[in-house]
Amino acid sequence: MPANQGERARRRLSTEERREQLLSVGAKLFSESPYDDVWIEQVAEIAGVSRGLLYHYFPTKRDFFAAVVERESERMLRMTAAVPGTPVREQLAAGLDTYLAYVQAHAHGFRAFHRADAAGDQAVRRVYRRALAAQEQQILAALAADPEFGPAPEDAPQVRLAVRGWLAFTTAVCLEWLRDDELTLDQVRDLCARALLGVLA
Repeated sequence: MPANQGERARRRLSTEERREQLLSVGAKLFSESPYDDVWIEQVAEIAGVSRGLLYHYFPTKRDFFAAVVERESERMLRMTAAVPGTPVREQLAAGLDTYLAYVQAHAHGFRAFHRADAAGDQAVRRVYRRALAAQEQQILAALAADPEFGPAPEDAPQVRLAVRGWLAFTTAVCLEWLRDDELTLDQVRDLCARALLGVLA
């Protein structure tokens, strides 16, 4: 393709669309390879942009990876947000269905999100840990609003620890499920639901 045609094609995307495209490419690459094995040049080539343009959006590789992690975290939080006024038991299965469907549909991003803690970069690991803390707080808030588990389980250290452990369990189950899908989504949902209710019992 002539250079001027490439420039015209590049301008068809808005700033936000281009950023989203780059983050999508990053999520795929980081899910398939360790952090150190992903090259910015590779991201730029797949996205069809110059390395300089990529650095315009993300000054360093660390910034790029952190943005990928934040993007996936925000998407997961939106998808699994609690329904006000609905008992936890009633919305648990539906929430897990939504979450697991997301994991299936965005497997690359999910893997990239959970590779962050092993990236070795403290700034990236802080982003990852903030994301997990937000997930934990979202669950604790739903429990606190439910008379069966409330009124203040989020203040109970054992409940906070139980939720934290359940998040780690669910993450491990999902990553294994993506590697070897012997179980159906329904089976994984029931397994995770029983685990949460079990640790809260």
